[in-house]
Amino acid sequence: MNRTEKSEAIEDLKEVFDDAGVVILAHYAGLTVAEMSKFRAKLRETSGVLKVIKNRLAKIALDQRAGEAASALFTGPTAIIFAKDPVAVSKIALDYAKENDKLVLRGAILGETLLNVDGIKSLSTLPSLDEMRARLIGMITQPATKIASVLTQPGAGLARVINAYATKDQDAA
Repeated sequence: MNRTEKSEAIEDLKEVFDDAGVVILAHYAGLTVAEMSKFRAKLRETSGVLKVIKNRLAKIALDQRAGEAASALFTGPTAIIFAKDPVAVSKIALDYAKENDKLVLRGAILGETLLNVDGIKSLSTLPSLDEMRARLIGMITQPATKIASVLTQPGAGLARVINAYATKDQDAA
């Protein structure tokens, strides 16, 4: 890798660290190409990406962002897993790590915060971005439907009373 390729790789990693909702660090030693491909396919469902990186370049790109402890995570064969939606990608990473013991999650960088494996587990229990959007839309539309039903209730009641009088007159005739 020449100097320009290294600088391009560092810039790409800086973009990842800046733009991603979460960056999960994992050791992948022993995973076959087929297993990595299967994991990448699962990640793509949530717009997640798995990227094998050079530790030295990642440390330079990280530039003390999450502290010295984050740099310590970059040892051995390291892969980063990242996406905009931190919850969905952490769920997939944890599930795959449970299925395949060769993928070992080491920690995660969430903005300026460094998470350990327990932090990743906590993050994965939160509702995903899509679930939160659905809940928010439900909360917004719920008052409107309640208002509509309250406004139609008096009219519906009046219609039933008129209908009862009309049918009472017809029954009497």
